Amino acid sequence: MSKKKLKRVGIYAILLLVAAFFFIPIVWMISTSLKGSDEVFLSPPRWIPKNILWSNYTAAFEAIPYLKYLLNTLQTTGLAVIGNIISAPMIGYAFGKLRWPGRDKVFLLVIATMMLPFSVTMIPLYSMSAKFGWINTYIPLVLPDFLGKSYFIFLMRQFYMNLPDELLEAARIDGAGEFWVYKKIALPLVKPAIVTVALFSAVWSWTDFMGPLIYLNRAEKWTISLGLSQFTNTYGVDWSLLMAAAVIAIVPMVILFFCLQRYFIEGSMNSGIKG
Repeated sequence: MSKKKLKRVGIYAILLLVAAFFFIPIVWMISTSLKGSDEVFLSPPRWIPKNILWSNYTAAFEAIPYLKYLLNTLQTTGLAVIGNIISAPMIGYAFGKLRWPGRDKVFLLVIATMMLPFSVTMIPLYSMSAKFGWINTYIPLVLPDFLGKSYFIFLMRQFYMNLPDELLEAARIDGAGEFWVYKKIALPLVKPAIVTVALFSAVWSWTDFMGPLIYLNRAEKWTISLGLSQFTNTYGVDWSLLMAAAVIAIVPMVILFFCLQRYFIEGSMNSGIKG
């Protein structure tokens, strides 16, 4: 075997090990969702259940108001995605293609907010939301998305930086207004980046736990991530039902990723390279 082929085999072997590291918990989750409580903690673990219990999935739906939590999550996720695909491309365009005083300094401030952990801003955000009467509403969960999130602004700005300035200048010379240039020329060229923003936004909102935990006190307002906590009670955790509910919860995001993976990969490769 040549040195080049040996190197390629080594790279693929490492990639397979990394993939297995992330895939094994998913396999364990699916396996546990089909087990009875007596098989969950067998040692050594039994990956294929002796008795496959598909009834765990229907039991998970009946144990909690799962459909209600699912609809709540769809609502918050949908609003978050809409907010981000409106705000991030516009703000990213302002930082990437417009010239104005202090642009780079303001951009550095926006990037600096990425360094702040949620635990630092959690109490001020809660206090502000309480004063505005937003507790037990979805406003504090989705409003930041409409105002622009720093990571998505950064991603869109980097994508715009890859667009040739001559293309936009030609439209301006022909008399096109800035908004027309943005809407008709720049925006169609960054569709892969917008899909990437939408996908990341959907996953983050769908799996968000801390936000709903802080702002939503009423059970009828809960999202999927909070609803899963109901499988934990005074007597322990019903792992079979919890894993069944978790499998159902991740299915929409898996389907979404496979539908949009081509745009996601293209957007990820073309952003963050230049600038």
